[in-house]
Amino acid sequence: MAQPFLKWAGGKAKLAPAVLERAPRWFRRYHEPFLGGGAIFFALAEARPLVAPRLNDANADLIACYRAVRDEPEALLERLEALAGEYLSRPREERAAVYYRIRAAAPTDPLDRAARLIFLNRTCYNGLFRVNSKGEFNVPHGRYRNPRIADRDRILAASSALRDADLVCEDFEAACDAAEPGDFVYLDPPYVPLSATASFTAYTAGDFGPADQQRLRDAFDRLTERGVAALLSNSKHEAVERLYEGRGYTFETVPMSRAINSVPRGRAPVPELLIGNLEHPRVREALDTLAQHA
Repeated sequence: MAQPFLKWAGGKAKLAPAVLERAPRWFRRYHEPFLGGGAIFFALAEARPLVAPRLNDANADLIACYRAVRDEPEALLERLEALAGEYLSRPREERAAVYYRIRAAAPTDPLDRAARLIFLNRTCYNGLFRVNSKGEFNVPHGRYRNPRIADRDRILAASSALRDADLVCEDFEAACDAAEPGDFVYLDPPYVPLSATASFTAYTAGDFGPADQQRLRDAFDRLTERGVAALLSNSKHEAVERLYEGRGYTFETVPMSRAINSVPRGRAPVPELLIGNLEHPRVREALDTLAQHA
């Protein structure tokens, strides 16, 4: 069963059943402009055949890693097994030195870069992916007893699911513009933070602020006008509701537990919004036409 091979802040594994339940029964091509850990894609790929899904993320290292998993899983696993052997053979008090040496490295070979990213993701604090203003990974070492660095079954299952995927690194607006009538788009942007300390937007060298949320709303409107089915998740925040209200979209509140929080009591369910355009007349017409020819 294909599942995410990376831990990801804000990962959508728990939201996947709600998205799959609301996805259109028939659609042409699947698009995901904010791929991240890929939980929705992998869940959807397990549930139904996908024709050349188009998966995008602004994080170039992340997309390069997905390409390595798709194209050369065995060679990637060899590198991961070597890193795992070096790291796990050390006493726990010596592992941090290995971690920081690998974190400071800047390999140019695509497979080495992918192995480094997966290694850091599996051994860093809380599985975060965060970079500084220079684009340098800056998460400290974690303290896992036996992290699964070279997860063969998961990598091979992910590679199979990604076999026909088009993996793209561009701005989300361009990724949305590639969708055509009858396609289905799931959008998982960096969420509007509910508090001053709740934001995990710095996984690329730039932030995702209010202007980007506005651009995203405009892209969502353009998808709707073209008859492209779309679902978008975001925090249940009045700023998000104001952006999308009065446009014929549906709003559903889904309680979700926090995926990453260092304080256990901070993992209590918090409301998230699922915003959809599937009942909009233009989208409904495109999906009905597609269903008639299915």
